[in-house]
Amino acid sequence: MIVKRNFHPLKVWSYIKGQVLFVLSWSIIVWLLFYFTQEQAMALNFTPIGILGSALAIFVAFRNNSAYGRWWEARSLWSGILNASRVFARLVITFTDSHSHQEQYDQDRSEKFKQSLIYKQIAWVNAMRIQLRGQDNWEELRSFLTAEDFELIQNKDHKPNAIQLLMGQQIYQAMANGTLGGFDSFQMEGQLPALTNYQGGVERIKNTPLPCQYDFFTRVFVILFALLLPFGMLGFFTSEYMTQYSWLMIPLSVLIAGVFIVMERTGAANEDPFENRSTDVALTSICNTIERNLKEALGESDLPEKLGPVDGYLY
Repeated sequence: MIVKRNFHPLKVWSYIKGQVLFVLSWSIIVWLLFYFTQEQAMALNFTPIGILGSALAIFVAFRNNSAYGRWWEARSLWSGILNASRVFARLVITFTDSHSHQEQYDQDRSEKFKQSLIYKQIAWVNAMRIQLRGQDNWEELRSFLTAEDFELIQNKDHKPNAIQLLMGQQIYQAMANGTLGGFDSFQMEGQLPALTNYQGGVERIKNTPLPCQYDFFTRVFVILFALLLPFGMLGFFTSEYMTQYSWLMIPLSVLIAGVFIVMERTGAANEDPFENRSTDVALTSICNTIERNLKEALGESDLPEKLGPVDGYLY
């Protein structure tokens, strides 16, 4: 996620260089053909091209709004995961500690239950991050799970689901051995469907791309506009008093087409928010916040270092 206000020109260039170099090359070719042939038919009236540019601006803006809507929904869902994780940890701790006055209370057993279940929740959010990004670094989960549980999820295709199953089983095991009371599981178990709903939301965004026709036709129309623009600029510069400045159509064509290219690339960067790019939702930072908050709720002092922006990017 980008948190700085200004971009390094080279970073912007890496996103648009292919399209801009194409426009530059095409503009030079058109001008050279006109310069050596003086074919006036190459100079088109700019009005139809301007109308095409206006329509294209509306189309690109609609696509960008749709892409930003996907990005913002992804961020909102992960905010929900953050809050639900805090609530779940609070319920685990308060319900477990509420039975400390009872005869069957076993402090060592209760402390192990709290840590084990809350660590599973930390493992779950990190498993979601890894799965959404299509990564394979599952070893990161080892520190949050017992060796037995880690080996159990290793062969599972959907590891977040497998971890949630372990969490549900552990809650009812705690009910059976007296760690939890009669109705404690209802609210604790009730948080698991909430987490599953958030999981379904982010997976829907991940697995359902923006309709391909928006991406395809946006790219086609930007290319078409870039192809026609130099001819329209020739029409402007070949007027009675501007013929000697016709070469200016090259930088102006690149500049005008470049604006549309940047707009198109901006939408393309935002429409897939889980690809581990600098423009994506900062999943690593959110998982880090959840881990710090939940371990702190357990009373632990050895917390992971809080992640901050690196060169203006939060990952």
